[in-house]
Amino acid sequence: MKTLVVLGSTGSIGVQTLEIISMFPDRYEVASLAAGRNVELLADQVRMFRPGLVSVGDDESAKKLRSLLGEGLDLSIVVGASGLLDVATVEADLVVAGLVGAVGLEPTLAALQKGRNVALANKEVMVTAGALVQRVASERGAQIIPVDSEHSAIFQVLSGQRSQDVKRLILTASGGPFRTWSSGEISNASLKEALNHPNWDMGPKITIDSATLMNKGLEVIEARWLFDTNPDYVDVVVHPESIVHSLVEFVDGSVIAQLGLPDMKVPISVALSFPERLELDLPSLDLTETAALHFERPDGERFPSLGLAYRALASGEAAPAVLNAANEESVAAFLQGKVSIPDIPRLNECALNEWERRGGGGLRDLRDVREADLFGRRFVSELIPGGSAPERTKDGMFGEADL
Repeated sequence: MKTLVVLGSTGSIGVQTLEIISMFPDRYEVASLAAGRNVELLADQVRMFRPGLVSVGDDESAKKLRSLLGEGLDLSIVVGASGLLDVATVEADLVVAGLVGAVGLEPTLAALQKGRNVALANKEVMVTAGALVQRVASERGAQIIPVDSEHSAIFQVLSGQRSQDVKRLILTASGGPFRTWSSGEISNASLKEALNHPNWDMGPKITIDSATLMNKGLEVIEARWLFDTNPDYVDVVVHPESIVHSLVEFVDGSVIAQLGLPDMKVPISVALSFPERLELDLPSLDLTETAALHFERPDGERFPSLGLAYRALASGEAAPAVLNAANEESVAAFLQGKVSIPDIPRLNECALNEWERRGGGGLRDLRDVREADLFGRRFVSELIPGGSAPERTKDGMFGEADL
């Protein structure tokens, strides 16, 4: 029986993780859950999985959760950022890091420092502090298993392979809802259009990142640290069918890919069961029905976010944290109707420009991450038209999670 912790249990990854767990009650048990303010769903999860500890965003949510659950449950409820740390560090075999944004860094680091293995869906953890995270994992003997479909694909392909035989990692991108749109059409895109992803069902922040290709830029940064590779050896191709999830080229010219229908339950299940596999009741991939697979080079003019990610990697260990924080704020501003889609990479580039102008900085510990993160948030908040930045800017990456 494997004991699990789920951070972000009411988000997309968390919900699908618990769906898989419910299919295999003889293999998994839930020790703790962390959510934000969706206490109605959290209450249902508590009733089904009976964790001993849960975390919510604030005292009001804790009070409401206790009211919904009533008496009779042996449950402790903790609150806020400290509550996240409590949940992340309980005794468990695997911590599923499904939070959204940089707020997931500290609880994930805390879990690794306890020697817990982590199933990582929260890409911003590696983006903001990849060197630090890998250092802690190595010191504590903890394993990080990626959940992002692209990194899971690479993880699966590399299993059993020698690192010195790898020539290139190739991440695939769906291209998002604006793949065939002109620059002018993208400039006038509505929120509804931006959230209409052609292949994947994801949360709003990740979906907007897909629309700008920033999600792929963040994945390039993540891949650099997850697989300890030079960024020059990480490529991106647009693959609109989302059947090939990523590929690895080896020094002998062989290219091995991981294929499957687009369903996040597959990479989640790989992380939960590795090195075994779970038998899932999902449709089989029929290549004759798929008929054709297409691949394109990313258009850097229409989608400049990808280039910003490579540039951040070249600017030092802390620069990706600045870029990520700037992006979180600019995406939040778009979701609130304050800026347009093209404004997102413009704001992000301005923050990166200023960070580089000031000389940047290294990444020794969480204080350096916090400084870089807060710089990106504050800089973008001052550029957003029509007022102040979103509320969480005040607390930066150690504020409340958007779960």
